[in-house]
Amino acid sequence: MRAWRWLRENSVMIIGLLAIAYMLIPIAIIALFSFNNPEGRFNFEWVGFTTEYWGKPFAITELTDALLTSIRLAFLTAIGATIIGTLLAIALVRYQFLGRRAANLLIVIPMATPEVVIGAALLSFFLTLNIFELGFQTLLIAHIMFSVSFVVIVVRSRLIGFDRRLEEAAADLGADAFTTFRKITLPLIAPGVVSAAFLAFALSIDDFVISNFNSGSTVTFPLYIFGANQRGIPVQVNVIATMLFAVTVIAMLGVIIQQKRAEKAAGLRPDEVADQKAVSLPV
Repeated sequence: MRAWRWLRENSVMIIGLLAIAYMLIPIAIIALFSFNNPEGRFNFEWVGFTTEYWGKPFAITELTDALLTSIRLAFLTAIGATIIGTLLAIALVRYQFLGRRAANLLIVIPMATPEVVIGAALLSFFLTLNIFELGFQTLLIAHIMFSVSFVVIVVRSRLIGFDRRLEEAAADLGADAFTTFRKITLPLIAPGVVSAAFLAFALSIDDFVISNFNSGSTVTFPLYIFGANQRGIPVQVNVIATMLFAVTVIAMLGVIIQQKRAEKAAGLRPDEVADQKAVSLPV
């Protein structure tokens, strides 16, 4: 009975730990097999420990080129989607205009639509217009298109809880709209914007289905792995995947720290903000 009582009292924690383990065990296996020394082309069975492939993670030219292409694509996607999505979120939260409700609905549609439908629709769109050849440009347009929705959702959630009195305090000190946005609004919503940018980057670098439809001759990291799976995935793929995961964890820790700082700043009363900004804002 004591054991059953303990299970009931800690059931939520146990389920949470199991869920975390369910998500992290595959990543741990990928990291583990980055130290494997396989016999032959397939890295599916543990043979022996080696750090050889960590010493030459970029030895395969095709893999390195595909990785660089994915990083460049994800970086540009994050910039484009974050700018467009942030402006859209501000417009949807703060302004009333014709079609605002329809815009809120349309923003969610790309998130709910299967990727195979989006990929096929974009392919038909590009072939019909015949403006761009299938390749990096079409990939960039496609990735920005499906990433914007996620950026809007993240930034909008940050803006909904924003205390507008902080901006009013800056305006009372004589700051114009641009100065208020640059020194008050943007720093406070920055954690949401940065989180949205990281999310767009991750969605882009991870995408396979939409990229497979619109890539043309361009090979991204997921497309390379899919092709390599037919003939044996090299250990370097595990090494690079582990590196990307480590960089992502470090970046997310930075976002969390910035988020806490912004929450602390957002907790200030307008009169405290006015006192702190009086020196830096124009009067």
